[in-house]
Amino acid sequence: MRFLLFVLLFLSFAYALGLVLANNTEVGVNLLFLQAPTMNLGLLLILCLILGIIIGILLALLIFRVLQNKWEISRLQKANANLQEQLTQANVVIDRQANAPSVEEAVYGATATNVHDETSHSLDEGATLTKKKRDY
Repeated sequence: MRFLLFVLLFLSFAYALGLVLANNTEVGVNLLFLQAPTMNLGLLLILCLILGIIIGILLALLIFRVLQNKWEISRLQKANANLQEQLTQANVVIDRQANAPSVEEAVYGATATNVHDETSHSLDEGATLTKKKRDY
């Protein structure tokens, strides 16, 4: 990797040197509100190329950040919708359990207060408690 980087740096330096030597004409630059001093055309080309690369990299990073944020927002919205669906399903299960008959109602077929009333009534009469065998 270091060797490849070294070769790329050497080639870019050689290209810049060749550009400066091939374009040795002095040129004045008019920046509309400001007049830059005359400079070598090759050097001006290299400065413009470097400035363009730096601005391009900064804009690419900015655009990448914006896209990365959009992807993250989209992922979080999908996760939110999934959690909302799970919450809805959990609420349905809770409602079913809340409306389901209790154990006493399912076993005795009556409300729990009726079962307790029958038990207390039989105790009031002085009867003894015995286990009753059920037929299932």
